[in-house]
Amino acid sequence: MKRLLLPALLLTLLVCSESALAEGEWAPQDTCSKVEGAGPFLESLTKAVAARDRDALVALAADDIELDFSGGEGADELRSRLGAGPGLWDELDKLLTLGCSANPDGGLTIPWIFDQDLGDVDPFTTFLVIAANEPVLSEPSASAREIGKVSWELVDNETFDHERPFQAVTLADGREGYIATARLRSVIDFRLIAARQGGRLKITALIAGD
Repeated sequence: MKRLLLPALLLTLLVCSESALAEGEWAPQDTCSKVEGAGPFLESLTKAVAARDRDALVALAADDIELDFSGGEGADELRSRLGAGPGLWDELDKLLTLGCSANPDGGLTIPWIFDQDLGDVDPFTTFLVIAANEPVLSEPSASAREIGKVSWELVDNETFDHERPFQAVTLADGREGYIATARLRSVIDFRLIAARQGGRLKITALIAGD
């Protein structure tokens, strides 16, 4: 039962109004309330993810849903990947906390930031700090001196390693430091894109990378 409470709250934030969901330059926002059918679609998506219901999630997907850049596609393949372990479900949990953007094609994109113009950045080395007032440290250690704080900002990292607890980053103002790995998300990490098919929103891509 506890699993259902947080997604329900997130759903309320996503569909009730167009608003910022946090504070910071690139903090997640919701602009999906303007998309026809977004409310019922997001409600079904949130419930399916909370319940880990493969049938319900596959029912929201297009028959030719794109899942990777190596030819992985289709509802049957999605069903298989959902059943392979918690990984994809966990990614969906994360996505539902990161806002929703009404995309130019009349569909929606989650997370919100993926639909935004980030300017002249390298998508392969650009990361979003997914926290408010996150400490930037002088060394890769929780006990290191704090040199500043950042909130939902973009930082650069060319040596990202999931195994490290902290990552070396360059801030927008050129300062260098370290941020906890768990607070960084690549701007080309998993995203969910939905488009209208047969009068209904369908997930046409659930994919990471570029």
